[in-house]
Amino acid sequence: MSRKTPERDEVIEAIRAAANALGHAPSRSEFERHSGLTEYRVLQHFPNWRAAVQAAGLQPHTANLPVQAADLLQDWARVARELRRAPTRDEYRRHGKWSAAVFEKKLGRWSGLSGAFRDFAGDSPEWEDVVGLLPAANEARAPLPAPRSASAPAPTRRPVAAGRAVYGNPLDFRGLRHEPVNEQGVVLLFGMVARELGYLVEAVRAEFPDCEAKRQVAPGRWQRVNIEFEFESRSFRDHGHSPDGCDVLVCWVHNWPEPPPDLEVIELKERLRSLPP
Repeated sequence: MSRKTPERDEVIEAIRAAANALGHAPSRSEFERHSGLTEYRVLQHFPNWRAAVQAAGLQPHTANLPVQAADLLQDWARVARELRRAPTRDEYRRHGKWSAAVFEKKLGRWSGLSGAFRDFAGDSPEWEDVVGLLPAANEARAPLPAPRSASAPAPTRRPVAAGRAVYGNPLDFRGLRHEPVNEQGVVLLFGMVARELGYLVEAVRAEFPDCEAKRQVAPGRWQRVNIEFEFESRSFRDHGHSPDGCDVLVCWVHNWPEPPPDLEVIELKERLRSLPP
C-alpha cells in the first residue's frame, strides 16, 4: 500500500523538526534522513526545496555555515566508504551532508578531492581503507608543455575563415568527434549520457529552465527536477536566471566560483572522464 501524501503543514513541521535537531536549516539529504520524507513529497506542495524551507520560516541551507576542511573531508570519506569508491558530485549530493559548492569553496575543484583527502589522511591507519579506494596518486595526466624559450617565435595564429564551422578539441566520444563549443553541444552530450548519470529526460524546451527530467534518488525511485543547460556555468548568472526555478545546471566548463548552494552543477567535461568512450 502506498504511503499517504503528507499535508503541506506536515511537511513544514517536518522541516522545522529537522532544523531543531540539526541546529540549522536542513539540506535536502539531511531532511530525508531525519524525517523519512522524500523530496518528491515536498515538491507536491512547493515549487522547489528553497521555497519549502522559506515557508517553514528558515533561511535555506547555505555554504556560509561554519565548517572546517577536516569536517568536509571526513564526510566525503564516509560516503566513499559507503560507495566503495570516490563519490561523484551527484553521488555525494545524494548521500553527503554538504553541497558541492561548500567543498569547492573550501578545497578547490571536485576533481581534486581525492588528492586533498590523501594529504589529509597522511599515514593515519584510520583512513587506510578509504585511501585504498581512491585512484592512484600518480594517475596519468597529460604533461604540461615545456616553456618556450624567450628567443623562439610565437606560433602564428591565423584568422578564422568566414563561413566555416569552428570545432572544439578532439573528443571522439561515442561518435561525437569534438568537444562542445556552445550550449547546443552540451544538450546533445547530456542526452548521450543522461541515463548513466542517473537522469531520464522528459522534455526539452526553449524557455527557462531548458529541461524537465527525473533523477534517480534510490534503486527503483525517481524524482522530478528542472535542468538548465549552459556552455559555461557562469552564464547561468550572467543570463539572470533564478536558482529558485532550477535544480540542476549542466555545463561543459564549470567556471562559476560560488554558485548557489542548492543548485547542483554537473560539469560534463569532468564527468566524461569516468564514463567509457
